[in-house]
Amino acid sequence: MILVKDAIITGKKQDLLVEGNIIKKIGNISISEVSKDETEVIDGKNCVLIPGLINTHTHVPMSLFRGVADDIPLMEWLSGHIWPMESKLNEKIVYAGTLLGTIEMIKSGTTAFNDMYFFLDSIIKAVDETGIRSTIAYGMIDLFDEEKREKELKTAKKSLEMIKNLNNSRITGALGPHAPYTCSKEILESTNALAREYNVPIHIHMNETLDEINQVVEKTGMRPFEYLNSFGFFDNVNTICAHCVHLSDSEIQIMKEKNIFAAHNPVSNLKLASGVSPVLKLLENNVPVTLGTDGCGSNNNMNLFEEIKAAALIHKGVNLNPVAVTAKDAFDFGTKNGAKALNINSGEIKEGKLADFVLINMKKPYLTPKENIESHLVYSFNGVVDKVVIDGKLVLNDGKMVNIDEEKVYELSEEAYFELTN
Repeated sequence: MILVKDAIITGKKQDLLVEGNIIKKIGNISISEVSKDETEVIDGKNCVLIPGLINTHTHVPMSLFRGVADDIPLMEWLSGHIWPMESKLNEKIVYAGTLLGTIEMIKSGTTAFNDMYFFLDSIIKAVDETGIRSTIAYGMIDLFDEEKREKELKTAKKSLEMIKNLNNSRITGALGPHAPYTCSKEILESTNALAREYNVPIHIHMNETLDEINQVVEKTGMRPFEYLNSFGFFDNVNTICAHCVHLSDSEIQIMKEKNIFAAHNPVSNLKLASGVSPVLKLLENNVPVTLGTDGCGSNNNMNLFEEIKAAALIHKGVNLNPVAVTAKDAFDFGTKNGAKALNINSGEIKEGKLADFVLINMKKPYLTPKENIESHLVYSFNGVVDKVVIDGKLVLNDGKMVNIDEEKVYELSEEAYFELTN
């Protein structure tokens, strides 16, 4: 059990009791009410307690790609730099990159993430060791080749079985077809069938750049969402669509009708000059918006507090509207909306929710005056948190990882980067 004493919770000083992996009680809780031998007491004085952030679009092992190919267009970035480096990936490199990325997320308040990548054994090993929560998909790309398609589907299905057999509530599976311009209709149709068979979400890149949209239009005569919808890709499944930058009104209507989640990646989209997602239109049409960092090759960090701030600011400027995306909207994108997208019982601090939460010491200049803490967390906080509890276990204590030797991870990461680039 964990007992947090005297923290600011939902706007007032309260205590919080964790039993197992669930928030059991919030309020005034005496230490005499719990077993001292079985309870870890955390002093929450001068701290605000918030739900853990949820990153709905990542490629975590790409933390090793940080700073590799800055300031170039997406297609050149992919074909000229990222894909050649990814051809050198192996289990050791992916393991190191995942350790590095998950540590970065935890130390900046993220408790769960939605990932699409390769060498899932290594990702799972690192996730299990750090203690973070994850939804993991094998990234499928068949490039319209039948032999490759069969291989990709076989690997994806094998990955789903492996994750299912783990029987670990922190690690769940998903299906990850890369995008409509890199995946055939056949693999996309099979993705929908597998998602329904295994009852897992689909995680896919959609409408990130004008170039990819033009490719789909030239090939099919339809825009990407229209094309996928034409053969039932979104039917009876939970779909998280990353980016959603260039959307027509008809595509937004499809997203609304099919209950599709938009994983907004404002920083990555700005860095690659892909554009700005029409989030205000999505909100006006009741399309749920979540937040992702994307990979470190295009961001260059995994600090979701930066995405929250960017989401709260950029849409005000683009729409010339100071209330286009409020601080509360942006914070909800990174917490409760992400939890809904990944079907996690978290994202809010309430009794009965999973014990995935973050403690932040407010004795910092950018968090003062403490009376305006809700605003500060969106507009002025740098993301450096003090304690993190995931699934009822303390994984970050006073800014230091509990389960992992950080120095060894940094050494492993440098070795992995050298192997990638030589």
